[in-house]
Amino acid sequence: MKPLETIKKFDQYLKAQNLSFKGVIIGGSALSILGVITRETQDCDILDPNIPENVQEAAKNFAKKQGLEHDWLNNGPDSLKRDLPKGWRLRLQSLFEGEALNLQTLGRSDLLATKLFAYCDRGFDLADCLKLNPTQNELKDAKVWVSKQDANPDWPDHVEEMFKNILDQLSKG
Repeated sequence: MKPLETIKKFDQYLKAQNLSFKGVIIGGSALSILGVITRETQDCDILDPNIPENVQEAAKNFAKKQGLEHDWLNNGPDSLKRDLPKGWRLRLQSLFEGEALNLQTLGRSDLLATKLFAYCDRGFDLADCLKLNPTQNELKDAKVWVSKQDANPDWPDHVEEMFKNILDQLSKG
């Protein structure tokens, strides 16, 4: 899906249903709407709040009409909000303001940290991390947080390796 196009259509769909929703999105959809990446995404990850049932039902009906996956709008990353760096809500930035839909996303440092965590955890978010073009200081700060996100004793060494790979890729330009 093309996130911005989909969000605009969903905004109008919600308006027609006399529904509204305010939320915080992260992941590929947020990066796409910000213009950081141009690739299509599969879903729209809502970090906060939990999507109300009536909005979730509207999203499923919208998905059928648009040919999207039924769970294109989801709370998949909601557990992440308890682990985000302190003060993350103070760093939110506006992303989309429609007639029925108002979306924010994390501030740059928090968004970068979540993408770096996803890269270390899943291994396939490298391109998104590179598109964010983090500085060495941003990587250093994010690494401290990412290193604490898994209790596996091998996790810190794994994070170190993954961050070295990012630095190598960034140095190649």
